[in-house]
Amino acid sequence: MAARVLNVNVGVLGHIDSGKTALARALSTTGSTAAFDRAPQSRARGITLDLGFSCLRTELPPQLGPGPGELQLTLVDCPGHASLIRTIIGGAQIIDLMMLVIDVTKGMQTQSAECLVIGQIACQKMVVVLNKIDLLPEGKRQSAIEKMTKKMQKTLENTKFSGCPIVAVAAKPGGPEAPESENPQGISELIEVLKSQAYLPSRDPSGHFLMAVDHCFSIKGQGTVMTGTILSGSVSLGDNVEIPALKVTKKVKSMQMFHTPVTYAMQGDRVGVCVTQFDPKLLERGLICTPDSLHTIHAAIISLKKIQYFRGALQTKAKFHITVGHETVMGRVMFFSPAPANFSEEIQENVFDFEKDYLYQEQYLSKDSVSSEENKENDQAGEVQLPKQQWALLEFEKPVTCPKLCLVIGSKLDTDIHANTCRLAFHGVLLQGMEDKNYTETFLPKLKVYKQKHKEGQVERVMDDYSVIGRSLFKKETNIQIFVGLKVKLSTGEDGIIDGGFGQSGKFKIRIPGLPAWTSSALYAFLRGCCRRSWALLQMG
Repeated sequence: MAARVLNVNVGVLGHIDSGKTALARALSTTGSTAAFDRAPQSRARGITLDLGFSCLRTELPPQLGPGPGELQLTLVDCPGHASLIRTIIGGAQIIDLMMLVIDVTKGMQTQSAECLVIGQIACQKMVVVLNKIDLLPEGKRQSAIEKMTKKMQKTLENTKFSGCPIVAVAAKPGGPEAPESENPQGISELIEVLKSQAYLPSRDPSGHFLMAVDHCFSIKGQGTVMTGTILSGSVSLGDNVEIPALKVTKKVKSMQMFHTPVTYAMQGDRVGVCVTQFDPKLLERGLICTPDSLHTIHAAIISLKKIQYFRGALQTKAKFHITVGHETVMGRVMFFSPAPANFSEEIQENVFDFEKDYLYQEQYLSKDSVSSEENKENDQAGEVQLPKQQWALLEFEKPVTCPKLCLVIGSKLDTDIHANTCRLAFHGVLLQGMEDKNYTETFLPKLKVYKQKHKEGQVERVMDDYSVIGRSLFKKETNIQIFVGLKVKLSTGEDGIIDGGFGQSGKFKIRIPGLPAWTSSALYAFLRGCCRRSWALLQMG
């Protein structure tokens, strides 16, 4: 019986020149065809330009179950350059455990921080690696490591990775030009820490096969190999797989995992799938799947959260770089929330209810975006009242192919890469895609989003003990009947209801239960229901 092999995908992320590729090389027992900057462009520029994959095989640690077996740590070496953030986001979505590599002589840098943000969105566990300790003066080395360790602990204090392990290493003593005879430092200790942090990831072979392809190349006499990580389901020899972006279906001729032939692979596995009669130039990266299981969409509804480190408001009608899986396209957003009365209502996760009414928002609601006056209206204590969940309509500039419930990240990638600022703006889950090109006519009318409007009028006179006549709220040609039943609020604090029109000049009758004696005052109409307009009026121009 073959020994059990448990695969855990470990991301290697960090700022450019922090030594990520050297660390991956020092840890690995096997490299793939896309490992250690083998691409000619990477060698020419001396930096990682694409995802690199290699693996470390070691004995199975006790916490992962009894019996013989091996732990396979698949290392995903992500680029560190700011301009390659799309590739980093793609790599982060396929990892179970993250290594954040820090140059111990420099500490946290701009891309280190962005990688930490991505890790918080996409990953459950992290190990911090303080690399290049050989560059520290030997007499002060230990104290410098301790000082940087405390700094990192402080940085991570308010993140999900608070208290995570921090390990000091020298992956390539002497730097890139040093002879190979120089032994790495701290690698065995790091391997033990990685083993202690390894866990049984959720793996499910059922459901549709879906794989994120990151490299595609031909082998003479064999066919075309698509390498990647299986996101869901499983695949076997002889299965038909579809390349949805090209509307092409091919049969699986052979498969390998790190140079070892296999007949079956499942969710979480890193695998190379060989097909015939397919030009590798047609697919640099993308998705392959069970035929007819994926759809191309032009717009989507997502649930979302703002990334706390992003400076500035998230405005409706603004354009963002939207990353969905391994694709990044420009998209425009419209934010909406529950009605204020339902802000505290528990929302069912990963489900969107088209039967409910939603409130249009000019921007994503956060503590910074809500004015103190609005807060006081909602909460007499003056505390900020925010909805438990907010949503956005995304309209893509070009269609994307992606599964439902996939991770979505919105960024401002046109921000100056030298600016010390977070470019990642929000993250969320894709709840509903719109496949029809004419979605504005066929789909959006189902989305009940209304605008809340405030209008001000005046009380003309008291009619009887329970009603008054108001004016200056409607034009004389307005059909007041459609506003009957809406609430109004008097400046003196009383609540009333519009009861109907009065005469022909736009005046109206307000019913106020228990009205005390009072004089003419300003009247505020809360026309919440009157603006449940058709989508055509709300459509972003």
